[in-house]
Parts: sequence; C-alpha cells; structure tokens
Amino acid sequence: MSLKLFENSNAALQTWLRALEMTGHISKNPSITFPALIESLADRFGTAPALLADRECMTYRALAARCNRYARWALKQGLATGEVVCLLMPNCPEYMAIWLGITRIGGIVSLINTNLVGSQLAHSINIAKPKHIIVGSELADTLAAVIPQLASGVRYWVHGRGNHGFRRIDHEIRCSADDRLHSAEYQPPSITNPALYIYTSGTTGLPKAAKVSHFRLMQWSHWFAGMLDTRPTDRMYNCLPMYHSIGGVVATGATLVNGGSVVLRERFSTSRFWDDVIDWNCTLFQFIGELCRYLVNSRPHPRETNHQLRLCCGNGLRPDIWQVFQHRFRIPQILEFYAATEGTFSLYNCEGKPGAIGRIPFFIAHRFPVALVKFDLDTGDPVRNKEGFCLRCCVNEVGEAIGKIPDSGSRLGSRFEGYTDEEASDNKVLRSVFADGDAWFRTGDLMRKDENGYFYFVDRVGDTFRWKGENVSTTEVSDTVSGYRCVIEAVVYGVTIPGTEGRAGMAAVVVSQDFDLIAFRRHLAERLPEYARPLFLRVRDAIEVTATFKPKKQELARDGYDPAVTADAIYFNDRLREAFVRLDAALYERIQTGNVDL
Repeated sequence: MSLKLFENSNAALQTWLRALEMTGHISKNPSITFPALIESLADRFGTAPALLADRECMTYRALAARCNRYARWALKQGLATGEVVCLLMPNCPEYMAIWLGITRIGGIVSLINTNLVGSQLAHSINIAKPKHIIVGSELADTLAAVIPQLASGVRYWVHGRGNHGFRRIDHEIRCSADDRLHSAEYQPPSITNPALYIYTSGTTGLPKAAKVSHFRLMQWSHWFAGMLDTRPTDRMYNCLPMYHSIGGVVATGATLVNGGSVVLRERFSTSRFWDDVIDWNCTLFQFIGELCRYLVNSRPHPRETNHQLRLCCGNGLRPDIWQVFQHRFRIPQILEFYAATEGTFSLYNCEGKPGAIGRIPFFIAHRFPVALVKFDLDTGDPVRNKEGFCLRCCVNEVGEAIGKIPDSGSRLGSRFEGYTDEEASDNKVLRSVFADGDAWFRTGDLMRKDENGYFYFVDRVGDTFRWKGENVSTTEVSDTVSGYRCVIEAVVYGVTIPGTEGRAGMAAVVVSQDFDLIAFRRHLAERLPEYARPLFLRVRDAIEVTATFKPKKQELARDGYDPAVTADAIYFNDRLREAFVRLDAALYERIQTGNVDL
C-alpha cells in the first residue's frame, strides 16, 4: 500500500469513527430533539455568531430567543402536535428560527419550494393540509394568486410588509416572551414524531412531501458534524435552498451543533462566490455538483485561491470536474456523498476518490444494508428469478440501489418514514426481495460497485433508455458530450420516434463561438458506440435548471426534435452523410414517416 493510500484510508477511518461517536447518544436520549438542543447551544456559545446574512445576523442566544417567540406564537394559535404550518420564504436566518420554534412544541413545518407557482404551488400546500401558512413578503403575491385553489380555514401570515390582508407574524411574535420554555407550557414531541415535510422533486409527476422525524434531524446534523469535523472556528457557506434537506438541515445543523457559523445566501452567484467566501472567512462550502461546474467554467477570479476553505462537501460532482475544481481552486479536501431525503441509507466517499459516491466500511456494513439488484429497463422493475426473488448485481454490473427496511422500529436510522401520500410510500417499497416478506427502499437510482467496494452513480431510473437493443446511460453520454472543449453545458435525454422501439438519444447543449460540428461528431465517434451517440442535437443559449440546479429534462424531452416548437437550431446525426445536418420541416416529416435511415 502506498503512503498516500495509507494516509487516505487512515483519515477515512477516523472520519467514520468520529461520525459514529457524534451520533451514538441520540437514541439513548429520546427527549432531546434538535429544536430543544438549540437552547443548550445558546448556553454554551452565547454571543458567538450562529446565522449570518447581509440583512441580519443572529448569535446563538438570539436564535434561541427567536425560536422561543415562534414556539409561543404556535401555542397561542392552539397548534396541536402533528398539525402543520407551511413556510414559504427565501433563505434567511428567520427561516430557521421559524421552523425550529414551531417544531419545538410538536408542530410540523412544511418547507415549500420558493420557485413554485400556480397549480404546483397549490398542490404542494394542499397535500400538507396546513392550519397556517407563513410567507415572506417577497412571495406574498405568488401565494395570494393561488388562494382560490387552497382549502378553506387556513390562516395566512406574512413576514414583512404585505398588501393582501395577511397578518404580520413579525409583529405578532413581539407579544411573545423570548425566555426559555417551561415544561408546564407544552408537551414536547417524541424523537420519532415528524418535524418537517420536505418535498422531493422526483423525475416525474408532482412533488411528494417526505416525512422527516426529529430523530432524522438529529441524525443528519450530528452525523455530518462528525464527517466534516466541524468546529467553533468554522464558517459554512450555504447558498443552497433551505427548503431542501441539504441546504436547510445538513449544512446548517452540522455546523451549529459544534458552535460554528452559517453564512446564508438566497442563491448561488458565480461572479460573487469567491468574494463572499473570502469576505465572510468561510472554511466550509456545501455544494451541488453543478455549482462546481459553473465555477470551473467561469473566468479566472483574482481571489479564487486566497480563501480559507478547508473542505467542500456535497453530491453530484462529476469526475471530469472534480480534479479540475480541486486543483484550480486549491481545495484541500472534497467529501462527496450520496443520500435521499426519504432514503434509508447514505454513502460517503471519505477517501476523496474522484467520481465515486462512497463506500461502506466492513465494520459498519450491518448498519447500512445496501444492495444493487439487476434491473429491467423495459418493465421498470428489478429482475426476479423463477423463485420470485431479486438478483444481486456482480462487480461493476449496473443495477438499482436499494436499502433494507428493518423488521422492527428498533433501528431508527434505517426506517422509511414515507410521504404524506400512502400510495406513494407503498410504491417506494420493494417486498420479498431476497426472502419472503423482507422490505427494501427503492432509490430509483442506477449504480455500480467496483471490486474495491466503491459505488458509482450511473443514472436515474427512467433516464437510462434503450436504443437499438442497447442500454444508454444519459449520464455517461452527457459526460462525453461535455468533454468536447467547446461545449459549455449539456443535458442528454431520450426521445421517441414513430415506428421505432425504445428512445433515441438527444443532447441539448450550450456551446462557445468556435463550436465545430464536424470536430464534435468526430469526438463522439471516437468515444461512444454508435447506438449511444446522440441522434439529435439542440443548440441553446442556456439550459434551464431547477432550484437545486438539475436540468429540466422533462420539458426538453417533451419538445422532442420538432423544429417547429423552438427557435433553437436542431441537428440530425445523418449516418449516410456522416454529418450533423440542420433539421427543417421537410427532414422532420421524413423522419416521422420512416423515410430516413436511422
């Protein structure tokens, strides 16, 4: 074993042991929830900064006091254990104070995506069945527009100025005391009670509200605190949305439990990123892989290596971006991980192996029962043998990742807490997998595991498609497309063609001015088998993304390759002419009627 490999392995072992130590007390102290923990953190760290933003900064003591005001507001409203308050507000210190205070007394806070409008916004609110809705003044108009679609009896509150007759919650809480809550005032929730509803974007359909218990909040915060080795001197740069588990719980909670500070930004900005990180003295950065790609593709910044970052943590960092990002910006350590809000397991790449999403050490494997099972792309289900059981994948074979759901509730960390929709919850559970009656959580993610136990993300179920009898991974094709020097951004998806089986590959790209179709086609031919090469190419000015920086594939796939639905240039990869040719109405019609050799 080389010295470098030994050092990495030893450091990884220490990381795992630290995370285990940080979380060991949680199940033994079921009365301590994360909202309750804030009070003791205030006693320990007092006037140390907790949440930092341009508009407002909160010390630990101020955060606890604000939480107490919101807790007493909820009690005054008669909010019972298990009743719901929806929160629609941009990133800010107040956001965390609100949900901490309400969940402290047993309420559930439903964290609403601030980008939703119209029917999607109404759907997300209605499935939570709230008693109250709190909205930031910036989003009051958006909420007011959907009130006719919402259930009656809901009470509306605005934080800041509003002009829709909503009551001012920021005024209301001034009437509440901010001192420590007394046991006679409320019945504290159990650690197994739900605390938050966090919405999963999913790949199809409307958002689903995943239940997140008080145990999960404690587990996430303390586990990541161990993984990141957070300290009072740390400052976390967090520009991810606080309505998601990573930006709202992991980045904040992992830093706060050990006395650090969290710098909150409403959104990511490439141009101001390095100035922010340096001016706020940040030592940690919570990323989504796309953010790293934006930074790598940006022009050099005069301060991009003058930072104090010691670690960047996140998921979705592509292998071709990883090493460039780490080398160019002189990042000492990258911690890549895999997790799902509602999932039963997580994976962590503590060794810093580029491209891997993690592995499970032998001494902890019993706590993370994970399997990859052979998957049938045509049926959309795992393959079963003649006895009706699923088949485990071999080394480096691609399959769906599943996590075992314990038979009893004794192992809280592996529980599947489900969604507010029981049918949606049932659809995520795979039963009688390797034995009669066993239950496993379906991730919907295709992965492979190498001979050293490292897991690699391949694709989402539904993103991988079949063409000419072969399986095509959109992720792998996208990596190849993006590898061409003139491609700035790329997303790959499958489109249907009349009279053919499966789906043909199509790539939407943003390119530089010197993009050369001939050289690009040669690049693909040298690196991809013919069946995997995109049959259609759509050149765009920009790729629209979701709030978590995932490309909006569904909209692109819906447009297909019809040149009439867009002003973008669309090209057809013509086998006979061995060139990408501009797709016009006549060529489109020939393809539709089967008069073109595919």
